[in-house]
Amino acid sequence: MKEELLKTFGTQFEELLIDEIASVGRLIEVPAGETIMDIGNYVRAMPLLLSGAIKVLREDDEGDELLLYYLEQGDTCSVTMACCMGQTKSEIRAITETEAKIVMVPVPKMEEWMAKYKGWRNYVFESYHNRLNELLHTVDSIAFKNLDQRLVAYLKKKAQLTNDDCIQNTHQEIAYDLHTSRVVVSRLLKKLEKMKKLVLHRSHIQLIDL
Repeated sequence: MKEELLKTFGTQFEELLIDEIASVGRLIEVPAGETIMDIGNYVRAMPLLLSGAIKVLREDDEGDELLLYYLEQGDTCSVTMACCMGQTKSEIRAITETEAKIVMVPVPKMEEWMAKYKGWRNYVFESYHNRLNELLHTVDSIAFKNLDQRLVAYLKKKAQLTNDDCIQNTHQEIAYDLHTSRVVVSRLLKKLEKMKKLVLHRSHIQLIDL
């Protein structure tokens, strides 16, 4: 595990911190589509993402979901950190977008490392800053962009995360992430197909010129 930690976090963390993470962390490999954290659960460990991508969702009172942001290699979830520090229940759902390799760090170590390692403090503050910016971007998209712009941005991001121009999600799954209806998503996808931006297949969406 240490070699992978050095590869991902070697420029941010002190070597002694890397050694501690390797000693107390639990390495897990998770297939795509798995829920690794759910709303209402207490957070017992904090994830450090070595590879892959995770999508973080919020749920409204009616059970509809909204995609907040993605976590990529080297990221952690600041909402998870806040739950860890405050010993409160999770208010987000985290689902692996792709196959992911994650180191789960025990909660008690977080405060200890904040006092002990500058690299860890900087990482935590930077993570809060990055996630806040992504949340603001999500709010701006909902408030100021129309749905077809949000859909195009969503498809581009999916292709970037998976390194694949074939989007495997169903129209209903895309609708869940964008907090809209399947009918609307299907209509907008057909519009993009007529514009020759993509091709709709039975089992996937092929991006052409987004």
